[in-house]
Amino acid sequence: MKETLRYLAGIAGPSGYGSNSTAEQVIQDYACSDPLHLTAIITGATSGIGVETARALAKKGLRIVIPARNLRKADELKEVIRKESPKAEIIIFETDISSFVSVKRFCSGFLALGLPLNILINNAGIYSQKLEFSEDKIEMTFATNYLGHFLLTELLLEKMIETAEKTGIQGRIINLSSAIHSWVRRDAFCFNNMLNPRNYDGTSAYSQSKLANILHVKEVATKLQARNARVTINAVHPGIVKTGIMRESYKGFITDSLYFTASKLLKSTSQGASTTCYVALSPQVEDCNESDCSALANDELEAQKLWMQTNALLQRYLYPPPAQHVLLCD
Repeated sequence: MKETLRYLAGIAGPSGYGSNSTAEQVIQDYACSDPLHLTAIITGATSGIGVETARALAKKGLRIVIPARNLRKADELKEVIRKESPKAEIIIFETDISSFVSVKRFCSGFLALGLPLNILINNAGIYSQKLEFSEDKIEMTFATNYLGHFLLTELLLEKMIETAEKTGIQGRIINLSSAIHSWVRRDAFCFNNMLNPRNYDGTSAYSQSKLANILHVKEVATKLQARNARVTINAVHPGIVKTGIMRESYKGFITDSLYFTASKLLKSTSQGASTTCYVALSPQVEDCNESDCSALANDELEAQKLWMQTNALLQRYLYPPPAQHVLLCD
């Protein structure tokens, strides 16, 4: 209850920021070392929190790379950013985060540019009331929110480590998660069922994907520490933000008028993006306003198991065994 009251009042935590802080306030407080040589990839940058994250970081002078499914929206965002920051460098790739082939193609295209990679923000997310499948025939929420970002991180991790070693600037990986991850019961967190649910529920699928985002962070952090790499990975909860996902998740539960009234208590997208920008730029990430995860999200064995299951799945999809040909002699 105490934390809820602090949140509603916008009282600052250890980081010096509270729920009322905006992305612009955060970036004004941090001086980037050579910002024009910093590169950030932001998924889901064409809507919601992603728009404000891209706009704020571009204003700070970072080069922004946007993998986007909708090129028209990406081009419109580029124009908006350019009007505010004429010198901003914005690079767009047509990419579907829910598609393994598309993610792999994006990573190959980005790496071919020979640019550094300092910041990777796994921000894209969807909430679906109905059961839908990706082109890989995997439940769409899990494919988009978790699997696509897992693959993206794996394919770009060496570039991030290499960049950090060359520049001496710590790399940052950020997974957008949610407090809703704590709704997942241990007996309901089944990998195969998340790929192809027997009884689909939109809220369950979303919360499971957000739990997977945190477990992904736990395991990658362990691997980075073992390598003594100058790259950190964090999961962030942006707060309860007035976005399309939030509105979609309440359909069928409350009326439009009630949602409109309740939305006055929600964060704006700029306020939601402040957490991401803080973790991306702050030299004191350990001073962030930390929140406790569920027991399941803190389970190291569960994180290891999920990583192994995911890696095995991706190996099957991306590197299938060669077809066996049998020659018959007359």
